[in-house]
Amino acid sequence: MSAYFSHKSRPKPKFGLERLRWDMRPSRASGRPELVEGRARSRPGLVAAIAALLVCGWPSGPVAQDQTRSQLPREDRPFTSGVEITSVTATVTDKEGHLVTGLGRDAFEVYEDGERQTVTQFTNERVPIGLGVLLDISDSMFGKRIRDARAAFDRFLFTLLDESDEFFLAAFNHKPRPLTTWTRGHDEIAVALDALRPSGGTAIYDAIIDSLPLIDRRSRQRGAILVISDGADTASSSNARDVQAALWRSDAFVYAIAIDSPEPQAINTRVNPQTLREITNESGGRTEIVRSSADLDEATARIAEELNSQYVLGYSSSHGADNKFHSIRVKITGADHRVRARNGYIAVPLRHRSQ
Repeated sequence: MSAYFSHKSRPKPKFGLERLRWDMRPSRASGRPELVEGRARSRPGLVAAIAALLVCGWPSGPVAQDQTRSQLPREDRPFTSGVEITSVTATVTDKEGHLVTGLGRDAFEVYEDGERQTVTQFTNERVPIGLGVLLDISDSMFGKRIRDARAAFDRFLFTLLDESDEFFLAAFNHKPRPLTTWTRGHDEIAVALDALRPSGGTAIYDAIIDSLPLIDRRSRQRGAILVISDGADTASSSNARDVQAALWRSDAFVYAIAIDSPEPQAINTRVNPQTLREITNESGGRTEIVRSSADLDEATARIAEELNSQYVLGYSSSHGADNKFHSIRVKITGADHRVRARNGYIAVPLRHRSQ
């Protein structure tokens, strides 16, 4: 009795924890069920016990069909087994910071709460991503900065990412607001960007928290957020600790590009790279610091390269939805490589994610 991680035509993965629902359908060759990846039923908490399947054997009849999020034609939709896997997205770099690709399953060790886990699912090919792009439109982004951001986003979303990805666009000043739903439409994004008129303050923390419910409703396996801002948070009702708590209940990892201009400005309005790093690094992402909006093209290109060069590992956790924090640590064996992955998650039921 065998199961495998289906990785048809996937690009490489990255560092974030995703708890995915795995679907079962009969193999055309053997007639026995095989594990294939379902549609982003990601959840950072609950893992259903797989032992029952191993003891009782594969079900002889069709199992319940997962109708919540199918991308497949009706005749090809997989059946769901109720088996859930804790999935960790990881980015690997060498000592010089260059991305390392092509590693095999045996190169990785995963620990939850200090206990080594058995990696049962693995791919070093690219897994489709649902990306939320959050753009600062406070008054300091007026003029050249917003024009540079529009151009960088166009190239990033429609040239550097994969056609299998999807994304949404949101803007924030003193209040966040969505500009699109999930889309791959170039015209829709262009119209939304062209309509932006910078004004007001900056509410980065509220923007991240408000975006998480939409991230949780994506139809792609990986979920990520990219924030672009040139200022400190001056208007949020939440704080950095609230953002971290919300991310522990989601499977999203966060990137940020901070425009830290050398031009004189009030200290309480200058972007705070350290706070952004604390948010992004613990989620499995990272923060890029640029001096000018003219550097956004290169910064988004580096982030796209990471998204296209990640690994995804899966294991069955022993706990259920206990509403407790569980640490995650990923290591590389036999090489002096560095791994970036989220540092943990709170095990909450699917319906309570990002709440």
